[in-house]
Amino acid sequence: MASGLRIVTERVGDGAGQPVLDPDNGEELMHVQPGVSIVLGNRPPESPGTLYISTKQVVWLSDTDRAKGYAVDFVSLSLHAVSRDPDAYHSPCIYTQIETGAEELESEDSDSESDNILNLSKITEMRLVPSDPNQLDTLFAIFCECAELNPDPIEAEGEDGHNWVFSADQLEDDGGDDDSEWAIPENSSHSIGSNGNHDLAHSVVQLHINDQRFEDAEEMEQDDKNGHH
Repeated sequence: MASGLRIVTERVGDGAGQPVLDPDNGEELMHVQPGVSIVLGNRPPESPGTLYISTKQVVWLSDTDRAKGYAVDFVSLSLHAVSRDPDAYHSPCIYTQIETGAEELESEDSDSESDNILNLSKITEMRLVPSDPNQLDTLFAIFCECAELNPDPIEAEGEDGHNWVFSADQLEDDGGDDDSEWAIPENSSHSIGSNGNHDLAHSVVQLHINDQRFEDAEEMEQDDKNGHH
């Protein structure tokens, strides 16, 4: 379940320290990038710190304030991208969107940040701005690699449940007819249902089955009519 952004105050090691990882659950440090500013929502950027990317989470630690740090699990990141558009943000950065799990709890006091109290449950955007923009592509590649290690948790239906995820090849093989209206474009980059939309995959396959049944019924009815003439 998405937990959103959280404050990190615990560190290990000397100096600025490093984040506490969970090796017992297989967490490994993948990349360390110094000289990175963090921008939370519409707030001004924090002083540069060090970015740590593990197989489970993204952690930013201030270099000047050992008590200041932020972390977010990859399962809470719904989007990450390289942003070089000055109209979107004045510095090249990694742009991310965060699922907080508290969207439904938002109320009229959603702009309570005016009193300078940071409400992390309302932070849904985060930018990571490296001092060296040439590192953006490397950071993005590592983000992608770690995101693949943390797929969206599927609403578990148990082993008896149906996994309605079909590739384009499977649907084309089942369809048979090349002129079928359910043909999937060859360049389709997503499998139906691969983003968690299992109901869509089920509906497509069910409609295809029903459509075939209607065709069979019409052919049988036509054969019966011809047989009576």
